[in-house]
Amino acid sequence: MYLDFYGFREKPFNLTPDPRFVYLSKNHREAFAHLLYGINNRAGFILLTGEVGSGKTTVLRALLNHLNADRYRTALIFNPCLTAPELIQDITREFAIRTPLFNQASLLNALNVFLLQQNAEGRTVVLVIDEAQNLELPVLEQIRLISNLETDTDKLIQIVLAGQPEFLQVLKRREVRQLNQRITVRCHLYPMDLEDTAAYVNHRLRVAGGRDGVIFSNKALKRIYKYSGGLPRLVNSASDRALLVGYARDATKIGSRISALGIKDVKEESVSRGSKRRFILILALVMVAALFVTGIYIKDRDSIHPLIPLQNVEKMGDPVKENSHGAGEALAGAVAAELGKIPEPESARKAFNTLAGVWNVPPVPEGDDFDPLTGMDRAALSRDLRVYRFSGNLGVLLRVGYPAVLELNIPGIQGNRFLSLIGMKKDQLLVESPISGKNFLSFTEIEKHWSGRGFLLWKDFLNLLMSTPPGSKGEPVKRLQDLLREAGVYNKPSTGIYDSDTITAIKEFQSSRGIEQDGILGRQTLMLLYRSVSRFEVPKFTGGQK
Repeated sequence: MYLDFYGFREKPFNLTPDPRFVYLSKNHREAFAHLLYGINNRAGFILLTGEVGSGKTTVLRALLNHLNADRYRTALIFNPCLTAPELIQDITREFAIRTPLFNQASLLNALNVFLLQQNAEGRTVVLVIDEAQNLELPVLEQIRLISNLETDTDKLIQIVLAGQPEFLQVLKRREVRQLNQRITVRCHLYPMDLEDTAAYVNHRLRVAGGRDGVIFSNKALKRIYKYSGGLPRLVNSASDRALLVGYARDATKIGSRISALGIKDVKEESVSRGSKRRFILILALVMVAALFVTGIYIKDRDSIHPLIPLQNVEKMGDPVKENSHGAGEALAGAVAAELGKIPEPESARKAFNTLAGVWNVPPVPEGDDFDPLTGMDRAALSRDLRVYRFSGNLGVLLRVGYPAVLELNIPGIQGNRFLSLIGMKKDQLLVESPISGKNFLSFTEIEKHWSGRGFLLWKDFLNLLMSTPPGSKGEPVKRLQDLLREAGVYNKPSTGIYDSDTITAIKEFQSSRGIEQDGILGRQTLMLLYRSVSRFEVPKFTGGQK
């Protein structure tokens, strides 16, 4: 509503996580450093706690995006309301571990083989479990048993448990004392202070691209901080509502009065939602009681006539059944029905061929033995392309901007299925093969079955990835410096030396694209560099036209 008024490209205070908007406060950076320390030092168990809305998921996403697929294998479990056997199944599925049997012993054995293989290849395996306060005691015990998979010298899997402060009380229980004793790295995510809250708000405004810089006054920021207590989620709610109030009053600057009105609206809305939930609960209880009494009455009156004439029953249908299946559930059913009937290898082959088409390379012929785990890499290399595997959210995908294949987990269907994303129009994503007749799907519809992993095809046009480590010299580094100059971040001579000026230019480019500023030419940085200059033909998301 207020986007055009303030000149924003997008809403600056969405509650959904998006890497482009990530701002790591002092506390977030400290938590991130603790997690990274624990993983790299093979601590085994690492604990992250924080209040609701403190940014735990943001830190976890930043961590997963930081861990390069060449050195790490990562998996995220964000639905901890599972039984112990279901947890093992989810973990093996997240790591794409294939096994002919699905009993618990076979899955654990397959996981152990996978961990040993990754360790032998020099990779660290990281399992992140979010919302850990919801884990049942048998599941916690199963997690402890998984941590027993180790060699004489190394923990084979690093397990990050993230949850609300209540999880600390769970860990104090006698039944889980063995697990609690094994957690050697612990960190708590505290709310932001006033300085970080102000920087957080201004950072999100800049990323959203407000015209002439939308300004929150210092007093407005203090009000927002006082209301939110420095919790990012509440900061977002208050700031978003302040912009809406400012728009309604034609105010280009957000002052103390406007922010106060926005906060008042948020508070009233919260009270209204709570009252509505209580009313619905009371009404439901009354209806249940009425149905119970009616049931007893009807049971005692065998001769009573039906309340609804028989001829009208078919016309009315089952209202409970009809109301329980919304559009989202219907689409979820269509995904299961339409993709589930395609075998996993064929689904992977078709998805790869979609990307092959946008890169103008030959498809994989029908009937070829296409292994979902290794087939994409082999097919890409034979076509002078590479596979980039990412793990994160759809914001990561949009930031990279290449057509992609998403890995889907469909309940009740063995193995994974794959969906190709080739374009975007507003907040809808364009898929190659329509689902239930729909070519455009929303973020929510896709994320319902998305495993969090995906695949992109890309090309190292100048063969820079392996030939330009920091400190190197030679012609490849000169080509890199020329590329950085074309991207508008390097104005020094092309010396052919990967020096401090080159690192600074890479960091500047990384900052402009919202990715980690490490000064290293990794896959993602290189992909974005190639996309940023005009001399390379790099497929991009279409605007909605196939």
